[in-house]
Amino acid sequence: IMNNLSPVWKSFKVSLNTLCSGDHERELKCTVWDWDSNGKHDFIGEFQTTFKEMKAAMDGKQIQWECINPKYQVKKKNYRNSGMVILTMCKVGNSFTLCLIYSTIMTVAIDFTASNGDPRNSCSLHYIHPYQPNEYLKALIRHSVL
Repeated sequence: IMNNLSPVWKSFKVSLNTLCSGDHERELKCTVWDWDSNGKHDFIGEFQTTFKEMKAAMDGKQIQWECINPKYQVKKKNYRNSGMVILTMCKVGNSFTLCLIYSTIMTVAIDFTASNGDPRNSCSLHYIHPYQPNEYLKALIRHSVL
């Protein structure tokens, strides 16, 4: 947020699959940047957390992290942090996982193993694109229409 030393960011939605592949204890690295109109954004700092830790904000409890710039930590003797990041609210909605579909015409099993690569990698058959179906879903749609 431009010209603001205490920004309050807009809330946003993200699926648990996109955030942490459903692993509530996966370490998440959060980075904070100062936006510049010339495109040369300045790195402020970073912190690590997990979705499990963030869920504590579901009960109305605020969670906070020190935003640390590792370069400043090395250079500046009295450096503590570059500010605090405070999570004021976390909500979890309904989600559904499709494991097996059975009908009188066909049976379909979906491979959730990592054998075809990371679902965050666009080269993977498991890739989860925000706007279009992956190869598995395309195959299901083709065969369900026949």
